[in-house]
Amino acid sequence: MGEPEAHGGSALSTADLEAIRAVFARRLYVMDTKQWDGYGPCHTEDVVSKSWAAGGGEAQVQGRQALTAKIRDTLDGASPVTSVHHGHTPLIEYAGPHPETGEPTATGIWAMEDRLWWQVDGRERWLHGWGHYHERYRRVDGHWLISYRRLERIRVDTGWSQD
Repeated sequence: MGEPEAHGGSALSTADLEAIRAVFARRLYVMDTKQWDGYGPCHTEDVVSKSWAAGGGEAQVQGRQALTAKIRDTLDGASPVTSVHHGHTPLIEYAGPHPETGEPTATGIWAMEDRLWWQVDGRERWLHGWGHYHERYRRVDGHWLISYRRLERIRVDTGWSQD
């Protein structure tokens, strides 16, 4: 990642980098606080998420509305999940103009850690995971949004809380 060039160069400006970091952080915040009206707007309309396959689920979810519904059902469904997601030390790089719109795109790899707690038959179950988010970003109408995500887990510990 080089120094930003004046307008339309091949590098991301400081403002672009901060906007990408902000949309990533906002997604984690609204997900953990279950502010579902704020989750979808962090993503492009055609977003693709391959995070589900990491847990043995369907290979991917496509589309802003479908992704929002899937994450809401997962975390706020029949057995609500308390979650804490952290993203750290991003590697963000300019990826060129979008082939259809010409808007800039970028890629990012974030070290991640998550903790989840939920109830099963009156007992608390938990998960603690580590890995990396591999993401793509696209500027749409002046706003950086997440257009692709794949979760690659390195380790997952699970267990039951003590009664």
